[in-house]
Amino acid sequence: MKSGNHTSPDEFILLGLTQDANLQISFFVLFLLIFIITVVGNASLMTLIIIAPRLHTPMYFLLSNLSFVDLSYSSAITPKMLQTFLDGKKSISFNGCIAQLYFFVSLATTDALLLAVMAYDRYIAICNPLLYHVIMSRRLCCHLVVSAFTGGAVQSMIQTGCIFRLSFCNSNKINHFVCDIVALQKLSCSDTSLNETVVILFGGLTSIGSFVVIVMSYFYIISAVLRSKSAMGRRRAFSTCASHFTCVTLFYGTVFFMYLKPTSLASVDQGRVATVIYTVVIPMLNPLIYALRNKEVKEALGKVADMLSCIAKLSLEKDNKWG
Repeated sequence: MKSGNHTSPDEFILLGLTQDANLQISFFVLFLLIFIITVVGNASLMTLIIIAPRLHTPMYFLLSNLSFVDLSYSSAITPKMLQTFLDGKKSISFNGCIAQLYFFVSLATTDALLLAVMAYDRYIAICNPLLYHVIMSRRLCCHLVVSAFTGGAVQSMIQTGCIFRLSFCNSNKINHFVCDIVALQKLSCSDTSLNETVVILFGGLTSIGSFVVIVMSYFYIISAVLRSKSAMGRRRAFSTCASHFTCVTLFYGTVFFMYLKPTSLASVDQGRVATVIYTVVIPMLNPLIYALRNKEVKEALGKVADMLSCIAKLSLEKDNKWG
């Protein structure tokens, strides 16, 4: 333990998802598969958006940044989880825990803010289609994305700083698979009332503020669509929002399940499962949702596949000719 006015352990012990040794290998294979799909899916979607000219629009620019956040989000959590399953090493250094918590909070906040920005983008596209490219200029899109990342970084610095000003003298065993704010506060022997206020104030403002923007955007979207006399226009408008709405439902449904459940009904196991869903599973699902439900993405993917097939065919014919 480090001594002085501030006391903290040299390392923490992450108790993980389960203590059952028989499940370790099964969980390792499962989460390794999820992580591979997450990396391949998000990296492929980002690459597709970059190389496909028809996807060079504000909507897909925002989507590429969401994919980057999802990829980074999963990479900050999953590798350490896989290590605990594979070799049983559950310890994480004090500095490693600080870094993991920082990226955990920063990327989760950025994710929420980007979902709000994407909802605003859909609102402009449907309610003001003639001014869409004027309002959602490249300059504004860049400013919104930078603001989302900055907001996540600032909130994370505040929350992480508040957590690690505490003294940890009760135990160094974190009853979780990740360095989580609530789990760390339970280990502290300091007064955590200020920390709890900061979490509620900053976390609540970000989550509720982003959610309000999303709800208001969809309120105006639905109102505009219902006023439309064209059935085809209504279907097209709803189809452009379907993927985003699905991602929002998964993200906020899980977050609200975790943090708005009465304490009497909450359990450690349910909290861990919910955290797995929004830190590991959702980053895997988001690119699949956009790839499978979005016509433009599927068409761009088909053209890229055809192009790669032609290149491979030409390369093979060239080899045969010179052979």
